[in-house]
Amino acid sequence: MAQKKQKEDRKKTTVSAYDAALKFLTPKARTVREVELKLDEGCYSEGEIMMTVERLTEAGLLDDRKYASDFVESRLSTKPVSKFRLSEQLRAHFVPREVIDSVLDSLADGTESENAVKVAEKFMRQFESIDDEEERTKRVYARLRTRGYDHDTITEAIRACTEDRGR
Repeated sequence: MAQKKQKEDRKKTTVSAYDAALKFLTPKARTVREVELKLDEGCYSEGEIMMTVERLTEAGLLDDRKYASDFVESRLSTKPVSKFRLSEQLRAHFVPREVIDSVLDSLADGTESENAVKVAEKFMRQFESIDDEEERTKRVYARLRTRGYDHDTITEAIRACTEDRGR
């Protein structure tokens, strides 16, 4: 019943799949799969969806690799997280696994540990009012875990921060 109503609404508006996709892409970049799902909700045929995605890709308006690369760059500059967490976030946007792996592999070797140190330093400053060194370290450790860093990376980041503070 609802699908019939959607089709009737679409006939009334006569918006092409391409125009609907452009409207969806206007506020922010999207992945190919996000556009496909959005158009599918609009009851466009599979053929219309495929042609629209192909046309948008050829025009450079849909590019999962660029999307992933821009996403990673933005995320690491605003709120650094681990490669693992970035991978999860990109999967939530339906970026293909091989694209995710390629983009994350292209990051500089020390990026993960450098970002972990930055985050650890931030939380060390935030928790400096806590007199108990062990408690402060536990809290920093917990914050780094929520950002997806593994135990070894966290331990090294905390060690680097405490060494810097000792100087």
